[in-house]
Amino acid sequence: MSASSAPRVWSGAPERLASAGLRVAIAVSRWNEQVTRRLLDGAVARLATAGIGGDAVDVAWVPGSFELSSCADRLAATGRYAAVLCLGAIIKGETEHDRHIAQAVARGIEETARHRGLPVLFGVLTCDNLAQALARAAAAPAENKGAECATAALEMIALFAELPPVAAAPAVARR
Repeated sequence: MSASSAPRVWSGAPERLASAGLRVAIAVSRWNEQVTRRLLDGAVARLATAGIGGDAVDVAWVPGSFELSSCADRLAATGRYAAVLCLGAIIKGETEHDRHIAQAVARGIEETARHRGLPVLFGVLTCDNLAQALARAAAAPAENKGAECATAALEMIALFAELPPVAAAPAVARR
């Protein structure tokens, strides 16, 4: 393959991200707070290592994971943020309630990301029990899914900065 026929590749390398002036929002569920607070701590610490300090991070606490997508949509609609992280912990109970909540939250977060045109990250744990959730919210950054969510946000912010701009919708012909 010749150099002139090589495909264009966008990688979203976070190490090339200019973090100055970037703001990030985090919507976090109060339900299962012993888990979600640890996810939040991991996310904030990871953003700080990338140069996005506490004064550039806004946190919105919501009652439960179900409310994450509506809060994320509201935050994304402001145009103030380069990304919105959604952090929650859905733990299986005796019924299938957890599956319904997880599906609705995933669908809502994905829809917000697509419609608002910015990275909206799914940092919602779906675990069988509290022990699993706590293990995924460990203090060690490599084991903390909040930190992992923030890393994905940084990569997506960098990727969106590299991608061509979104074309304006074509004008609709009027009769």
